[in-house]
Amino acid sequence: MKRLTILATLLFAAVSVSAQDYHIKLWDNTTAPTSNGVTGDEYERKPSQAERQNLLDELTNTSSAEIWIYKPAPEKATGQAIVFCPGGGYSQLSIANGHNTCKWFAENGIVGVMLKYRLPNGHSEVPLDDLDKAVATVREMAGELGVDPHKVGVAGTSAGGYLAGSAGVMSESKPDFMVLIYPVVSSDPDKRHLGTFQQLVGKENVETEAAKFSLEKVVDSTACPALIFHSDDDKVVPAINAALLYEKLKANGVKASLHIFPSGGHGWGMSKKFKYHENFKAATLDWLKVINAEADKAAAKK
Repeated sequence: MKRLTILATLLFAAVSVSAQDYHIKLWDNTTAPTSNGVTGDEYERKPSQAERQNLLDELTNTSSAEIWIYKPAPEKATGQAIVFCPGGGYSQLSIANGHNTCKWFAENGIVGVMLKYRLPNGHSEVPLDDLDKAVATVREMAGELGVDPHKVGVAGTSAGGYLAGSAGVMSESKPDFMVLIYPVVSSDPDKRHLGTFQQLVGKENVETEAAKFSLEKVVDSTACPALIFHSDDDKVVPAINAALLYEKLKANGVKASLHIFPSGGHGWGMSKKFKYHENFKAATLDWLKVINAEADKAAAKK
């Protein structure tokens, strides 16, 4: 117990000395409208790696939702914000990659919001409730953050990409755009990442319940614009997940762009070791610039 307390203290200490401008607890299992049923302390799975990165890397047993907000320099601000959902198969959260990604967003004029969400633990509604709350919070803080409330997007990797995609496809109050990085999409047995759907609906319910959460099966014309990345040689989450979602988005008239890199596998995130790291960053910023200009043009016509 003492070690867990120390680890929790390290998390807040590490974040407090980084460039984030706000740290906000959204709610927990006792104050949110839903609960994942998790009890006990949140804990980190790789402390040695966390010490090297000065951030907790893989957090699990999460029972509260929190956000860390990184603001860009005023002269760089684009008016956009992105709530980032870290991956981890819905059994843990890759916190360090989330913070690194949000810092990179801020360096490029975009308010980066790192979301620590409650893992589902078989309660499918919980992660999406947390993301919806985070998006609503950023919109409520738009003036303070220098953000256009109509330019608040979501992003995520792997299972976090599934969560971001769920918001962009299924939420009643949708984000304005989504950036999905090697996302879990399909529940089909030959395409799915089984662990993600087991965590989402419960192991005993996968065969009967998972299909209703398969994004390519529920997408319609109300989905928000999407930028999707994947690697062709991804053996964890097959690239067909990204291709299927792109196909269905286009079939429903939704603006979307798809990049499938020849190699890279799964989990590259913001790693500079990823062969197409610079391509990924350039494509992301270019797409965000394009949709930002389109949003300004649409607003001017109103």
